[in-house]
Amino acid sequence: MNQTIENILPMLRRFAYSLTGNSADADDLVQTSLEKMLTKPVPTGVEVTKWAFKVCRNVWIDEYRAQKVRQNATRKPELQEQQSIDESSNFEQKELLLQVNQAMSQLPDEQRAILALVAVQGMSYKDVARSMEIPLGTVMSRLSRARSTLLTLIKPQQIGAEL
Repeated sequence: MNQTIENILPMLRRFAYSLTGNSADADDLVQTSLEKMLTKPVPTGVEVTKWAFKVCRNVWIDEYRAQKVRQNATRKPELQEQQSIDESSNFEQKELLLQVNQAMSQLPDEQRAILALVAVQGMSYKDVARSMEIPLGTVMSRLSRARSTLLTLIKPQQIGAEL
């Protein structure tokens, strides 16, 4: 099992980053997920990769809800992380990434997880449906709603300039 976990670790980290939008939080999420995976056996008949994504998503949902409560208490500008970038192209890319992360944070948990699995991890709709234990049509409709919402939340001129 350790060999398999080592093989899926990069994918799990990318998935965690797509959920959190932050490298430090992604590392914490992966660590917590690995702790849970190492203390519980893989369910019989379940592919380890799908199980790992499911554990990670469930840990993220738990932590995300707790973090929302803490963030509401610390919404002061002086407590927010500030970034300064010298190069304009890097700034524009990071600005677009920030907009995408902010837009993704506004999506419902189910839509964000599906979007991350399909767009970031490259999983097929069928695999997402199996790993999340939901119908294929539900995956497709949530993904469609997530994409539509993202397009309305991100500034249209930014999208056109980057494509």
